[in-house]
Amino acid sequence: MTSRSSASTVASESEAVARLRQFLRSQLNTELAQRVGDQATSNGSRREWAARTLGEALRVHTEQELAAGRRLLPSEVEQRVVAEVVNDLFGLAGLQPLLDDPTVETINVNRFDRVFVQYADGRRAQFEPVAGSNEELTELVRLLAARASSQERRFDPGSPAVNVQLPGGERMFAVMALTAGGVTALSIRRHGYLSVTLSELRRRGTLDRGLEQFLRALVKARKNILITGGTAAGKTTLLRALAGEMDPLERIVTIEDAFELGLDHDPDIHADVTALQAREPNVEGVGAVSQADLVRWALRMSPDRVIVGEIRGPEVIPMCNAMSQGNDGSMATLHASSSRIAFTRLASYAAQGVERLPVEATTMLVAGAVHFVVHLTRTADGHHRVVSSIREVVGADGPEVVSNEVFRPGPDRRARPVAGALRGETAEDLQDVGFDRELLERPEGWWLP
Repeated sequence: MTSRSSASTVASESEAVARLRQFLRSQLNTELAQRVGDQATSNGSRREWAARTLGEALRVHTEQELAAGRRLLPSEVEQRVVAEVVNDLFGLAGLQPLLDDPTVETINVNRFDRVFVQYADGRRAQFEPVAGSNEELTELVRLLAARASSQERRFDPGSPAVNVQLPGGERMFAVMALTAGGVTALSIRRHGYLSVTLSELRRRGTLDRGLEQFLRALVKARKNILITGGTAAGKTTLLRALAGEMDPLERIVTIEDAFELGLDHDPDIHADVTALQAREPNVEGVGAVSQADLVRWALRMSPDRVIVGEIRGPEVIPMCNAMSQGNDGSMATLHASSSRIAFTRLASYAAQGVERLPVEATTMLVAGAVHFVVHLTRTADGHHRVVSSIREVVGADGPEVVSNEVFRPGPDRRARPVAGALRGETAEDLQDVGFDRELLERPEGWWLP
């Protein structure tokens, strides 16, 4: 009997919550319709207005519930529902608490009630459901895709994947009907350092004094740099830091499949930036613009440097052309498990291009374009991202790119200089922009104990 009574109470509260949520949404939508054209509404002020509106609506709902003879919900439950409705409209619903936590770096939702997070210090944990059902999670993704992008971002069986930047700068990738259970799944990556310097990375332990000076000299000497590493290795953060060493008035064109670099956000650091984003086909299947297209077009926009957020396919060929045709000092990132394997990865991507270059031609193209490969990894305990290897490209030999590892991983995976590995000509180039060559004469490196 007690069990039945308990189940009845739970069901009654669930129904009451559903009634309250539906009433609040209806009231808020009605008020929003009357505010169409109101321009004095930042996201923060709209949230405050919505909270006030829902507070008034809550009082009306309470009177209706009492008049109907129903039991009222506890105050904390009512406030939770109010917060959920506000987040549904202006925030990210069940994802909002995770994104409000600055220590959360990655969110993986395998299904609406299977949520896992990774923190900045490497810790992992399971989190509570972010939606009430698969359908609710799917609708949330559609809403976020529509809200986050000025471009058309479909999310349906005909276009079952979407990649967008969220309002806070995080990148979300979601799929539907492709998982084992046919449910919607998503991953969100947060880049916590939209403005970062090499000095800050040194203080954080990503690089040491010698690496800081060496990387700064590479940028000043306009060397073309490819940054490699696994997922969440810190490639984008390092790319931002390197870009911060450029002259503020240099003309930069960035190419991404979803905006996340944000070099155009601070005109004091980068005054002249055009940020380009690839575009998926529309509902008629036309209008797609690839990263490869954007790189080619970028060369017509008078850039001093071209930056590709991440090389993922055939854009490697136009990117190499950009690097070897007067746009020295260009940069890109690439997923790779080591600095050496990066050349194989580039060759495999080049094979996907319309040019269909033979391996030898691709190797010559890469060798003539990329000057240095900088590789990032995590320390053995997983708590720190570090630069572990740097290779200087010196030429091509048939199907092989020839390179010297000028910084090599030590026992702790942190990069140490290899004495005498850097070419004399390159050393002179770096010295001309202020690099102290004696920083390369300590094989044990400059890492602090």
